[in-house]
Amino acid sequence: MSQPVELSLEQQFNIRSFETQVEKMSREQAQDFLVKLYEQMLMRETMYRHFLKHQWGLEPGAQMP
Repeated sequence: MSQPVELSLEQQFNIRSFETQVEKMSREQAQDFLVKLYEQMLMRETMYRHFLKHQWGLEPGAQMP
């Protein structure tokens, strides 16, 4: 990957909107939110790994295409 990844205008807008929401949170709310966000990131990563293993036929019992 020689070129840096750039966000679309919509994604940049969503970041600004998210930033505004976070600024209104208390410290406790922000900490709770971060823990939940991290959990969702880990779940997504696990789902991607599972999906890729399934697609590549690397799961036990998976049949090769």
